[in-house]
Amino acid sequence: MQKTDELLDVTERAAQETVHPPEPRRRTLRRPPPATALALALGLAAAVLLLSGTPWLNGPAVAAWRTVCLAITVQALPFLLLGTALSGAINAFVPADLFTKVLPKHPALAVPVAGVAGAVLPGCECASVPVANSLIRRGVTPAAAFAFLLSAPAINPIVLTATAVAFPASPAMVLARLIASLATAAAMGWLWLWLGREEWLRPVVRHTGHRSGHSRLTEFRLGFQHDFLHAGGFLVLGAMAAATFNVTVPRSVLDTFSGSPWLSVLFLAALAVVLAVCSEADAFVAASLTGFSPTARLAFMVVGPMVDLKLIALQAGTFGRAFAMRFSTATTVVAVAASVLIGGALL
Repeated sequence: MQKTDELLDVTERAAQETVHPPEPRRRTLRRPPPATALALALGLAAAVLLLSGTPWLNGPAVAAWRTVCLAITVQALPFLLLGTALSGAINAFVPADLFTKVLPKHPALAVPVAGVAGAVLPGCECASVPVANSLIRRGVTPAAAFAFLLSAPAINPIVLTATAVAFPASPAMVLARLIASLATAAAMGWLWLWLGREEWLRPVVRHTGHRSGHSRLTEFRLGFQHDFLHAGGFLVLGAMAAATFNVTVPRSVLDTFSGSPWLSVLFLAALAVVLAVCSEADAFVAASLTGFSPTARLAFMVVGPMVDLKLIALQAGTFGRAFAMRFSTATTVVAVAASVLIGGALL
């Protein structure tokens, strides 16, 4: 009887230790390069091509294209460096709960205060989306967070200084950009209080600010590196697109749009959405579009930092597609209207 029990035990152990056939190895698919790396690679390739001395690059049209492209990039690069450095410093050293302490409790009052706060906290539009998400997670009303999201990349000191440098003979352009951008941010915040719905939002947990146990200098370096590479690639592509636009588009086509006040505004607003130039450099692109009216170029600078293709993608990934489509469409309409009203009064 004892031998039978031992035999049963051995049989059970053998069944438990049956070797399963190894699982087939999964083929790892290579992910396509991110947009940042692709944009930077294209920019570097273009720079090498421009400076290589290729004979066919000596033609008048190509030489003009090269001059405009390099001029926009070189003028904007110092402001891009300073802006991304300050953005990284804010992310690493400024407490994450700062806004919850300084914003008014009443949502209607918190909206304009959050909009004005964007003037003292520089950062690119790409960084404003996760910051707005972080503010919502920390108890800030979404309307105030969205007002900050729109105003921070549009009216911060770096952007306004770059605008003054790009338009040295038109100081009113700086004031017009400040007022039109603030008006758009506040109007969109109040519009969300009036018509916004919570089911349109899909908040995603994303970190902004310093984390305990991490080196602040390391966080500053990583934040600066990410923002600069991301924005720098789009800056180069934006400069290339603007130069191509200036050189290749026939004057008759430009006259068709620039000759009509409404068509010129709508055309440059749409161009700002497509080009997706960093807000710290878009003033130099706008200044190069000399065939258009000041109001149309103002619309380019007001719409661009608030609505462009990369921002729509970031908002869709953070808050959901339902929010991104509604919010970006409404923001475009409000920004164009504010540009027309403010530009008509000041420019």
